[in-house]
Amino acid sequence: MKYLSIPMIASLFSIVGISLEVILLFNLMIVVHELGHFLAARACGLVVEKFAIWFGKPIWSKKIDGVEYRLGSIPAGGFVAIPQLAPMEALEGKTENDYKDLPLASPLHKIIVAAAGPVFSLLLAFVFACIVWKVGRPVSEAERTSVVGYVLPEGPAAKAGLQPGDKILSVNGHPVTRITGMGKMSDSVAWNVATSQSPLIPIRFERDGVEKTVEIEPCVQPRQGWGRKNLRQIQLLPAMTPMIAQVVKGSPAAEAGLEPHDQILAANSIKLLSLPALAEILKATPGKPVTLTVRREINRDSSKIFNVSITPQVPVGEKEARLGIYWDQRGMMTLTHPTPVDQIMASVATMWETISAVATPHSEITLQHLSGPVGIMRIYYMLFQNPMGWRLALWFSVVLNVNLALLNLLPLPVLDGGHILLAIIETIIRRPLQHRVLEWIQNGCAALLIGFMIYVSFFDLLDLPWMHREKNGEPTSAVMKFAPQCEVPSSQGEEK
Repeated sequence: MKYLSIPMIASLFSIVGISLEVILLFNLMIVVHELGHFLAARACGLVVEKFAIWFGKPIWSKKIDGVEYRLGSIPAGGFVAIPQLAPMEALEGKTENDYKDLPLASPLHKIIVAAAGPVFSLLLAFVFACIVWKVGRPVSEAERTSVVGYVLPEGPAAKAGLQPGDKILSVNGHPVTRITGMGKMSDSVAWNVATSQSPLIPIRFERDGVEKTVEIEPCVQPRQGWGRKNLRQIQLLPAMTPMIAQVVKGSPAAEAGLEPHDQILAANSIKLLSLPALAEILKATPGKPVTLTVRREINRDSSKIFNVSITPQVPVGEKEARLGIYWDQRGMMTLTHPTPVDQIMASVATMWETISAVATPHSEITLQHLSGPVGIMRIYYMLFQNPMGWRLALWFSVVLNVNLALLNLLPLPVLDGGHILLAIIETIIRRPLQHRVLEWIQNGCAALLIGFMIYVSFFDLLDLPWMHREKNGEPTSAVMKFAPQCEVPSSQGEEK
């Protein structure tokens, strides 16, 4: 009989805890949006039949003052059933009161009720933005630099002559301040490369104080299986000092005295700007000791730099020699304190850039690159795994609620913006639309919306960790064991 070990139990509790945090935030976003519709409908005197979180067969429901409150079985959104607004049986199921049998709601009331959801989402975004302003938004080292850390051999950037240490200033005439990262995307190298449709992209960069310009022909990596189509790229990584996330017990790194949060500045006196650069040095000297220059923070105001000599060792059951280190893929994190207005404006800009890219003919960015509820919850889960997870999740919630508000304001039937558009049409023609026409429009667009959600959720499911296993320097297995070492390398250092 097998028993759960203490690490396994701790890991299980961590997974459950993170999952509950994700569900809490995701549901809060839905409840607040739908609460806006609910309160506005009640204030305008419209009939409200249901207040539902999630779709599908209800796993819980209760009727209070004529309103059925329910929790569905499909975690993909929620709704408030307001039959006087529009016939929505395709999404909300059969209603007790038929649209055509109820008193007509005025176009003004329809506009108020439809707009209330996005307004409440923006208010929630502002609340989150105020909290982020106070507690800070974590920004990784890789997100705040346009300095090249690694150039893939034989890739487009390498063929054009870009080198580690080069600082990219502009892409296709657009100034850039970073190579990758979320938030406003127009200042990102990766975004400008992906959205450019030119065969050759001019890239201006600085090397040793001298500005130069090269033209690079991007490439598109072949898609693996059924996953999303890869975007154009020039195959380089931002500069980032390798930082240790975890040291495996009994490994060469542990015997050398390395600790989590240690930064590896150089290997064999070669300055490191990326993890792949360290991997190349280790691969070039198999079985031989490597001298690492390490920086360790003592406190907020002081640190020490020292050298350690480590001989990589082959873990039990593995074939390649390793140091026994799990790396922090985000690098050093710093806290910024953007104002609520700056956060919301950046989120609006990101939304606009995304919609524009999707709507542009012949764009590489298409609907399959968007995410649905599955993808959103996956992002939340990944954010909560970071030590600064709550701060990251709060910042992402600002972006998400702004996106939810703006997407719902698009003038498409079924969406809030569609209800507003139909109400404006009623005002112009001075009479309500025919019920049959309205029902046909709503049901047709509902079918398209459901199809779109299934489409993007398919790609979201393919992004889940268990759908693909990738190795990045160290094995993805949670267990890495090393045979006992005979010698313990010494380390020396001086305070800085």
